[in-house]
Amino acid sequence: MNIRIHANATTTPRIRREIQQAPDHVTDRELAEKYGISIATVRRWRNRDSVEDKSHTPHKLNTRLTPEQERIVIELRRVLLLPLDDLLSITREFINPKVSRSALQRTLKRHGISNLKQMIAEMDEAEAEKAKSKSFKVYDPGYIHIDVKYLPKLPGDEGKRRYLFVAIDRATRWVFIQLHENKNAQAAQMFLEALHKASPIRIRTILTDNGKEFTDRLSGEDKPSGKHPFDQLCQAHGIEHRLTKPRHPQTNGMVERFNGRIKEVLATHHCDDSQSMEQLLNRYVYLYNHHIPQRALKGRRPVEMLRHWLEKKPECFVVNEINLPEPDTYHNPI
Repeated sequence: MNIRIHANATTTPRIRREIQQAPDHVTDRELAEKYGISIATVRRWRNRDSVEDKSHTPHKLNTRLTPEQERIVIELRRVLLLPLDDLLSITREFINPKVSRSALQRTLKRHGISNLKQMIAEMDEAEAEKAKSKSFKVYDPGYIHIDVKYLPKLPGDEGKRRYLFVAIDRATRWVFIQLHENKNAQAAQMFLEALHKASPIRIRTILTDNGKEFTDRLSGEDKPSGKHPFDQLCQAHGIEHRLTKPRHPQTNGMVERFNGRIKEVLATHHCDDSQSMEQLLNRYVYLYNHHIPQRALKGRRPVEMLRHWLEKKPECFVVNEINLPEPDTYHNPI
């Protein structure tokens, strides 16, 4: 007959039976000393009829979460993609302080979201499909996206904020940036003048959001008046100025994604003042334009796309050649 014995048991079935059959005048202490076990073990087997170990699995697996709390936890996992320990900390802090790690893991497994790597992979595939269905319309070089990014305050600048004006060409992904102390129409004009002088591309169209530095569209009228300084400068250079739909930043998503790269660069580098930050950002833009292959460009760099389009449609450019160094002559300063 097979008897269930725990792997760490300190007694055998024979000893357990002898303990159960011991006369009442024999004390628990005497039995413990005889068999070299604890008094608690003697009492346990004296109170049982069987010599078989019981299962250590609880009769009821309690997650300690109510159905409402479970829904919150599941939503946090799916939306924020939190690792188990991070999710446990948030759950204990804000939802249920008594929940255990194993109970939380069982909850995730029961809902089919215990494998975080698989969840991230599936989300990446969904985002890729979504990007295919909502990809930008193909334009010739000269369609420029422009946006402004708030830069962090630095101790060397006495807490003054700086603003990064960013321009990116839709066809080639060529990028131009400039730092300014203000986010107003004058700064936008200065940036456009600098962009017009630096760009090897003949700028035909500019797309911006509805910020006051770019337009007066939201100052009371549904349409821009055309009298805004930025609009007037665009007209002087023969550039069409288009605006994104209000509260739809995804329309200008190309430059928004580049700004996300800028955020990552600033997060991994220390800058004492705006001068060192400007040098860092200019080095990164140089690296981006000359040496970073772009998935959207099928593995080519922006400089390669400039040359490609120059040969294909020279009328889109204001230069006859793109004189930019090759990767093997460049030392990455970052």
